[in-house]
Amino acid sequence: MITIVAIGKMKDRALMSLEEEYRKRISPFHRTEVLELKDEANKHTDRESEIRLVTEKEGERALEKIRPSDFVVLLDLHGKEWTSEEFAGRFQAWQDAGKNIVFVIAGSLGPSPALRKRADVCWKLSSLTFTHLMTRVILLEQIYRALMIIQGRPYHK
Repeated sequence: MITIVAIGKMKDRALMSLEEEYRKRISPFHRTEVLELKDEANKHTDRESEIRLVTEKEGERALEKIRPSDFVVLLDLHGKEWTSEEFAGRFQAWQDAGKNIVFVIAGSLGPSPALRKRADVCWKLSSLTFTHLMTRVILLEQIYRALMIIQGRPYHK
């Protein structure tokens, strides 16, 4: 089972369509679910105390959806970057461990310290900046790509 815990609601129809397309492509290999969690209203402040409060509340919501036995991959700007082949190798190892894999996309102000601490792995998709909604689609595409690499199928090329 693959779960994506995402702070914020998907509102863009085009991205929703892409998300569904990749979930459909992944479905012969894994059941997937996307859990959308409420994001905290913030005024895009630079005040440290408000940022901490927002990330803590969002982090608590995400942590409530994660079981102790889950393998958690936090998408994080401070994580490690991998090539698609490296990700496929890691994904294969995570599958082989037999745990549910949970990918977490934190809110716009980043993950809470508690969420970062719970993560088994922190993964940086790219040095580029993406919206959180686009990140969901890119994540699903990379999961599908990893599955194709693992299967030796030509999609990856």
